[in-house]
Parts: sequence; structure tokens; C-alpha cells
Amino acid sequence: MRVIRNIVLSVVVLVVAVAIGAFGWIYFFPPDLLRVGTAYAAKMVCSSHFISGRDPAQVFAEDVQAPGHPLLKDIEVVQTDRDQFSASLYGWIATSVAVHRDGLGCAVAPSGNVEAVRAVRIENPLPPLEESDFEWPLGDEVSLEKHAGVQALITDPTLAGPGMRAIVVVKNGRIIAETYAPGYTKDTPLMGWSMTKTVTAALVALRVGEGRLAWDQDHLFPDWTDDRAKIKLSDLMAMQSGLDLEETYGDVNDVTRMLFLEPDQAAFVAAKGLEAEPGTKFEYTTGSAVLLSRLWMNTFGNLQEALTYPRRALFDRIGMRSAVMETDAVGTFSGGSLMYATARDWARFGLLLVNGGDWNGIQLLPEEFARMVSTGTALSGGHYTSGLTWKVADQDGERPARLEGLPEDMFWAQGHDGQTLAMIPSEGLVVVRLGLTPANLKYRPMALIARVIEAAREMPEEETTAE
Repeated sequence: MRVIRNIVLSVVVLVVAVAIGAFGWIYFFPPDLLRVGTAYAAKMVCSSHFISGRDPAQVFAEDVQAPGHPLLKDIEVVQTDRDQFSASLYGWIATSVAVHRDGLGCAVAPSGNVEAVRAVRIENPLPPLEESDFEWPLGDEVSLEKHAGVQALITDPTLAGPGMRAIVVVKNGRIIAETYAPGYTKDTPLMGWSMTKTVTAALVALRVGEGRLAWDQDHLFPDWTDDRAKIKLSDLMAMQSGLDLEETYGDVNDVTRMLFLEPDQAAFVAAKGLEAEPGTKFEYTTGSAVLLSRLWMNTFGNLQEALTYPRRALFDRIGMRSAVMETDAVGTFSGGSLMYATARDWARFGLLLVNGGDWNGIQLLPEEFARMVSTGTALSGGHYTSGLTWKVADQDGERPARLEGLPEDMFWAQGHDGQTLAMIPSEGLVVVRLGLTPANLKYRPMALIARVIEAAREMPEEETTAE
């Protein structure tokens, strides 16, 4: 019996030792999937709370957990300081911390180094752009009576789609219809995800117009001494750099690692090798827009000039008071996906593009960029443009055929989970649709856009033209 007891005791001790070792390994070396999950949770709650003013518990339940990834149901998120949120699995595994900086949004602290993230800040912030009682878009007043037919369409749940949070329709420079889900208003900044890419493209275009960059510029980074030196700025703009980047979601891959684990997102992308000769293959990659952010920021003499440039050169000039483009932990704008703005401000940006870069009689964006952003490229089969927009609407990797009734000159900025900014120059029309609509719900905005176009045509032009 003593021998049996000793054997049992040895087995128990071994099991306990293995368990302790396993828990210790997970604590000190958590799998990347767990780290991505907690970093994503901390980052989303941090940004939505500090930028959008939303309740952290609501964000965690609706934005983080509700979409259904099984990993996220056991994550806990708590506010651990005035400017930060922490997330972990079961309260202790794979802890991640996201830190907020005024005007720059939230970033995940590398290895929990909060002070390194706090150090990236705007030292002399620009004074806030004050509200104006001028008529929208030059000001914030919307006095035009809503178009009853269009208003009925955008409030139809079937057309607006599940998870809709905001829709704004602009015709000839005036808001003719808008709607918001309960808990959201015209003053709620919402994440654009990949619509941010088009804003990054506009910032690049501004620097090209200022003579600081050139579309045919190559040898973009000092470390690119191999065939990557052939990559041109225009290749990154058209998503045909040839860099070996993987763009899928739901697991650990290049895009999720870049956004939630890498403190220097641009350095991570720039270190990738080639999978194709530059300029010979189209592949949609968020990393391309991140590299473009680093490139235009490198044209400034110091980081502070670069950090204030989006507001100075673009946002304030067209009245986008709510816009916040977030940076990574080292201070590079995450120009592929991480920008917040109200639906009205996203509509302002769309209006700038639909008018060919002209804002109130001033050619703000180069005219050549206006052509780039609305013209499909050959390598993408005409689906994508060299201005980081879609020519034929894409939704989470799928490319549906153009619906009958959608004009040929229409182009789109689109984002993950159902964000769309549709621009139709021939109709003078901009339609913004924001929400939380995962791809598995199979919602497509084309039917809504087609119906809105038809209804808006019934409105006399003088009733929709800004004075």
C-alpha cells in the first residue's frame, strides 16, 4: 500500500508541477493569439471611450464581444489609470495596456511600457476649431428640411442593414437626410477602419502638391537596397508594391500583428520581402497605407510638424473638427485603418473628393489626385484605384458585380465591419454609412445607394445646392 501511495503522490506532484509550469509559461510567454485578443480589446475600449465618449462596458459588450470570436468572451477589460485601459484573459493572462494621448488616440503599450506611449504627444496642440453657425459644410448648421423619400430609405432597416449606427446623405453640398441608431448622434466620432486609407492617400497627395513627394519616386527607404528599391510611391498607392503581406482577419497574421502587437507598424511592414516584382501584381494590404504614412511624415523635419499636419493641412480646412487619426506607439499614423470622425465629417471628406479636390472654390487637393482616386487600375481589374479607394464596391474581400442603376463614375472608400463612403460625382451625391456589421451578416450597401440615387433625383437642384 505504501508503494501505491508513493506512486500516487509522485503522479500528483508531477501533475501539479506540469500545471504550474504550464501556467507559468502562459503567463510569461502567452501565445500571440491571446496577445492579439487582449490588445484588440484594450485598444477598442480605450479609443471608443476617449474619442467617441462611449461607455466602456457598452463598447466591450457590443464592439468587442458581440461579433462572436470565442477567445474574446473570457477577456476582461478595466480602466487602470486616467488615460489607459488594461485587458487580460481571466484577469491575469496576456495582459495588454492601451494608452490615450490627446489628439492622437490610443496605442497599445509595447511590453506594458506606458511611459513610452505617453511620450508620443502633441507638444503645442492647435487651438480647437470652433463651431460655426454657417450652413453645413462650411459650418455646422443644417437648416434644409430633410428629403422625405431619402429619409424613409435610410431608416428602412432592410436597406440600412444590421448594426447601422449612422447614415448621412449629401446632395450638391447639402445634407438632405441623416439617421442615427439609439445612443449615437451627429456628434459621435466613429471608426472608419479602411476608409482611413483614402484619408492617408489625400495627405500624400497634399505633400506631392507641395513638392515634397513625387508619384514616380522610388528608393523610398534607406534599408531597401535590394529589389524593393524599385517600389515607387505610385505602387504603394495602387496596392501593387509586390511586398509579401498577408491581409486576412480573425487570427494572427500580418495585419493583426501589425495593428495590435507591433509598436512600430511601418518598420514591421518595411522589413517584409518581395513576393512579386514591384508594379506587376495587385494585392490589397493595409501595410501599404502604413508605409505611405511613414513616407509623408518623413518629409518633415521633426515629428511635431508631422503630428499636426493632418489637422493643419486637411481636417481644419474642411471643418472636420471631430477627426482623430491614431498613431502607433512610436508616433507613426496608423493610416491604414485607425481614424475616427463623425458621420458628418466623413461626409465632408467625401464631398471634397466628389468635387475633385475643390473646397469652396479652392483647389485643396491636386487635380491629378482627383483622377487617381476615381479611376480603376489595370492590375486590379478595374476594381481598385491608385487613390486607395474602390471603383467597384468591395466588402471584406468579396468583389460583387456592379448593381444596375449605380453610375459608372461612382467610387468608394470602404472599411471593415460595414463602413462605406460612396461618392457619385455625376449625381453630386455622397452617402456615408457607418456601423458594426460583420461580414458574415452578408450586408451590402449597393441596394441602399441605388435607391438613394433614384430618390434624390426627384429633388429640385435649387433645394439641394449650397449657397
